[in-house]
Amino acid sequence: MGDEEKQAPATLEISMENGNLKEEKTTSNDEPEIKYGGIKAMPFVIGNETFEKLGTVGSSTNLAVYLTTIFNMKSVTATTLLNVFNGTTNLAPLIGAYLSDTYFGRYWTLGFASVFSFLGMLVLMLTAAISTMHPPKCAPGAVCAGPTSWQLAFLLSGFAFLVIGAGGIRPCNLAFGADQFNPNTESGKRGITSFFNWYYFTFTFAVMISVTGIVYVQSNVSWAIGLGIPAFLMFLSCVMFFVGTSIYVIVKPQGSPLTSIVQVLVAATKKRGLKVPDNSALSLFNYIPAKSINSKLPRTEQFRCLDKAAIITDENQINLDGTANNPWKLCSVQQVEEVKCLFRIIPIWSTSILYHIPLLQQQTYAVFQALQMDRRLGSTSFKVPAATYIIFTMLTLTIWIPLYDRIIVPFLQKLTGKDGGITLLQRMGIGMILAILCTVVSGLVEENRRHIALTRPPLGLTNKGGSISSMSGMWLIPQLALSGLSEGFNYIAQIEFYYKQFPENMRSIAGSAFFAGGALSNYLSGVLVSIVHQITSGSKTGDWLDDDLNKGKLDYFYYVIAGLGILNFGYFLLCAKWYRYKDADDSTVGMATKGSEKHIA
Repeated sequence: MGDEEKQAPATLEISMENGNLKEEKTTSNDEPEIKYGGIKAMPFVIGNETFEKLGTVGSSTNLAVYLTTIFNMKSVTATTLLNVFNGTTNLAPLIGAYLSDTYFGRYWTLGFASVFSFLGMLVLMLTAAISTMHPPKCAPGAVCAGPTSWQLAFLLSGFAFLVIGAGGIRPCNLAFGADQFNPNTESGKRGITSFFNWYYFTFTFAVMISVTGIVYVQSNVSWAIGLGIPAFLMFLSCVMFFVGTSIYVIVKPQGSPLTSIVQVLVAATKKRGLKVPDNSALSLFNYIPAKSINSKLPRTEQFRCLDKAAIITDENQINLDGTANNPWKLCSVQQVEEVKCLFRIIPIWSTSILYHIPLLQQQTYAVFQALQMDRRLGSTSFKVPAATYIIFTMLTLTIWIPLYDRIIVPFLQKLTGKDGGITLLQRMGIGMILAILCTVVSGLVEENRRHIALTRPPLGLTNKGGSISSMSGMWLIPQLALSGLSEGFNYIAQIEFYYKQFPENMRSIAGSAFFAGGALSNYLSGVLVSIVHQITSGSKTGDWLDDDLNKGKLDYFYYVIAGLGILNFGYFLLCAKWYRYKDADDSTVGMATKGSEKHIA
């Protein structure tokens, strides 16, 4: 299977004891065994991910400010560009997952992608360090010169490198880390679940460092140094990853699972005129390869039309080893059920598109809000960088994740008797409610900020000439904290949901599913911003998204997004009630989990 596979009487497994990971060994004389690195590999996997996130987030968190102040872009232009960039960055993992599964494997995909991310950060640093790589500085209130075509082209080349890097890192890093644990034992499964939670914890910690220390250097010391630090950290990430090579379980590519999906669709289409027999055990092709990495799936009644792909007819021939002679005409029940898993996930996944939009605004318009608020720290003259306020989202996550993992989950498990306390879909639903509340609070805060700015003496002017409200920037904390709690419920649950519900040979695709939803969210957010800007520019209320927020109606924009979130939540409830978990029988529907016979209405 990989570099660590060899004939041996024992394999290394990971178990949890008193909250700590420990090594175990099991014996088997039938097949070559894999030596799972487990906890020994985690410093390299988590270290690589931490430095990578420090670099990536350190480069991207303050881009809204960088584009509007150094490249002299309008806020709507900068927001649209960042939405497209972030969308493409999140969509690229689909391609990366395909290449990883089909050709390169997760190890080499991660290695190549890490190098490309480093190159992208290096280019961004050069745009700030070399004066000819960006427009001249703009005086407050003056007409600002925008970037030249070649300056913009050089900037976009850096974005392109970062997109390639994200395309390889995002779909593979979680799956690669999970590869280091034995998924066939209870201890290994617990280790994987704990890995997901602590993976996100270290990610959050890295983001906190980025939005405080790195953003401060960028805003108050030097953009060149501030963007050079992430580039150096990304270099350390590359080193950390390759140093651990000898410990990793390196899974070779198994071929694209997309081929099997297409085969099922083609075979079912060719047999669309047939009727699915009542006695499926005798009439359907039920072959499972001996070395398949996928767990055996029970036959389900949903999407019965796909079952026709497994109907054995006189035309179908079966080889001596049990395989179908022509897999484009006859597919196994296992293949059909794997495609059903994918089809069942798609509606749930589609709800994430609108879910992400409220949280995206906290990365852009919350920063623009902070620029026109009192950012002084207490009675001192120190000003908190606008992008640093995002730390309150991360701080909420940092506090919440250990609290949830170590205290709330054990309590809920005793209360409900369910693994994890509540189901993954329930956690996702709670996250959606919190996202709606976050958007409503954002609108109320902005309404009050603008009122104070228009009725009280301003503290000064921004670079774009807008007056700075005397309202403290600390009033952004409630909306940012709600954003963090929403992520803590929904993001982690989404990632774990895709990992557990996709067939095992689709784990790279599962890793990219979360980011693909985010990609469409970014694109949709960009379209929404453009539409609102175009429609309201000539209206009586004026442009809702004016560069000067005091002339705009950003709170109205927030309320529109909240309304869309409510509609999306209703759609999610319908999808969740209909969903069947992969390892459950047909009685397990909706938000109920395996072993429970109750649904949520």
